[in-house]
Amino acid sequence: MTAAVGETGRYIALCGGVGGAKLALGLAQVLPADKLTIIVNTGDDFEHLGLHISPDIDTVLYTLAGIANQELGWGLAGETWGFMSALERLGGPTWFRLGDRDLATHICRTGMLREGASPSEVTRHLANRLGVAVTVVPMSDDPVRTFVETDAGRLPFQTYFVERRCLPKVSGIEFAGATHARPAPAAVQALESPDLAGIIICPSNPWLSVAPILATGDWRARLARRRVPCVAVTPIVAGQAIKGPTAKIMAELGLELDARTIARHYAGLIDGFILDTADDALRAGIGLPAVTARTIMRSLDDRIGLARVAIDFCARLRPSMKQAGSPDP
Repeated sequence: MTAAVGETGRYIALCGGVGGAKLALGLAQVLPADKLTIIVNTGDDFEHLGLHISPDIDTVLYTLAGIANQELGWGLAGETWGFMSALERLGGPTWFRLGDRDLATHICRTGMLREGASPSEVTRHLANRLGVAVTVVPMSDDPVRTFVETDAGRLPFQTYFVERRCLPKVSGIEFAGATHARPAPAAVQALESPDLAGIIICPSNPWLSVAPILATGDWRARLARRRVPCVAVTPIVAGQAIKGPTAKIMAELGLELDARTIARHYAGLIDGFILDTADDALRAGIGLPAVTARTIMRSLDDRIGLARVAIDFCARLRPSMKQAGSPDP
């Protein structure tokens, strides 16, 4: 199943960090640059060492620019660690590692923000300087911060994820500031575009990476009112998470560890679901149109292939969307 070469409609991708960035790269290879908007989670943002850090934004930008550190899964390729070594020698906090070259991104972002630039403007500047042609936007220019309720207390996301290495047991997740935050202007503009052809939810963590986007202001209501297909790609394959703590969190929240749970999590927002070929037997239990594909993206060809599946799936769903309208919120 492949997307038509002449596909010219606009697409939106909702994206978190490493896993989502892989599909974002595939989409960027398939679609014209002016037809793709990638809306990225910023609930993971935090201040560290006096700098504003946007981990998911940077992962997406570095991936699209072809300069991501493939070995670590985050940061820049060819990184050096002189700054961290010096900081450790001085007794500073080293639990969140900032590479020497990566540090320049955070300094640039922090300086622009202090001078009055919005996160959207900063992201656009960084994308331009890194040669990223597609539109990458933060989910909001307003601060939204993810907190994780655990058996060790209420923890800021990076404390839970990096410093505590996801070890505390999760009982709940909060997105502070989300209710009053406004979706980024470029995100709204993309959703209201007359040539919008589809929305793709990347295989990012549904609870930690995608949920903050959906919780931002009236974004969920806007998404539910759309008149184009929305499809989601599973981050769970054969009961295991492709990346990160998704499976661990699902188990701790008492959720069944399979792709059907992911589809139910997005119920009312998605019109189609993409499972891995390993879970083909689950397709009948999804409860909405579903296709199988190779969702574990080890190579660029894998990423392009999955992107084409998602685009083609949206194209197949569009006629029924025009007849039946969008799902209820």
